[in-house]
Amino acid sequence: MPTLPAAIPVVCALIEREGLLLVAQRPAHKHLALKWEFPGGKVEAGEQPEAALVREAHEELGCEIVVLRPLPRHRHHYGDKIIEMIPFVCRLLPESPEPRPHEHVALDWLKPSAIAALDLAAADHPILASYHQGIAG
Repeated sequence: MPTLPAAIPVVCALIEREGLLLVAQRPAHKHLALKWEFPGGKVEAGEQPEAALVREAHEELGCEIVVLRPLPRHRHHYGDKIIEMIPFVCRLLPESPEPRPHEHVALDWLKPSAIAALDLAAADHPILASYHQGIAG
């Protein structure tokens, strides 16, 4: 039986503002081209997930966030790789610049109920479901 590869830890931010969440569209030349996702990225060796998320928001969006609470982690298989999604609900810091798509082709602020209608990356669907359970419960 083949050995499965180790899961790659990936953080993502559900950035809240006035009842909306920030979503980002992936570039055409990358894996999952033009899919929408919650912004984030890989956790570097020795890095805490919350610190990785703050770093990724700064690098990818040019904004400053505060992590409010975690959502349940889950693993997703993308063919030859497995990622462990580590989601957090966040907010922009009051002094933060407006998020800009440094690595994405587009950003949008949407009502959580509208996000499921997007061409969302498969690994982000369970995160959106967890978020809905948290705000409904």
